[in-house]
Amino acid sequence: MININIEKQIGGRYGGFRLKVDTAFRLNTITQISGPSGIGKTTLLKIIAGLTTPDNGTLSVDEEVWFDKEKQFSKRVQEREVGFVFQDYALFSNMTVEQHLKFGTNDASYMSSLLELGEMNQFRKRYPKQLSGGQQQRLAILRALSTKPRFLLLDEPFTALDSELKLRITTRLKSLFEEQKTTVILVSHLPNEFGKGDCHVFALSGS
Repeated sequence: MININIEKQIGGRYGGFRLKVDTAFRLNTITQISGPSGIGKTTLLKIIAGLTTPDNGTLSVDEEVWFDKEKQFSKRVQEREVGFVFQDYALFSNMTVEQHLKFGTNDASYMSSLLELGEMNQFRKRYPKQLSGGQQQRLAILRALSTKPRFLLLDEPFTALDSELKLRITTRLKSLFEEQKTTVILVSHLPNEFGKGDCHVFALSGS
């Protein structure tokens, strides 16, 4: 289980709010975080990844402490085995599609399977500026998967994909997650991003 009991102030002194989360996410499953815009969904993902530090509380995975405010401990980002797909993709402008994947793996066979999964084989020599929004989004997902992360955090990962392409991609992704025993946590405003019954839903609310 991923056990989270944290607090984090979001926003300024006026108009901000305090994010409070006390919950647990199951491992080796897909959990979808829902809630209105600005409620702290992306912040929660960044806290799990170690990119944002809570003001108070604890976070642990299978009883291994990742964050403990009282003990002034935070597990290093590089040691959390987390892949993160950001809303803005965060691609490297000077790297081709292929180079993005080589950044995470030296396994040519695995890289080819990722390109096939994302229907990106024909774009492997292109740079991000030569790709459409949907192609950039798929590249961001494939790059995150290239390290075979134990945890995959997805922030609105399919917004640029049409419904047919999204269905093909998510079907393949579910098979890969099962094979690699990946724990997936995603943020989305849409219900059932991976299909009805395939996601556990956690509704986030602020205070």
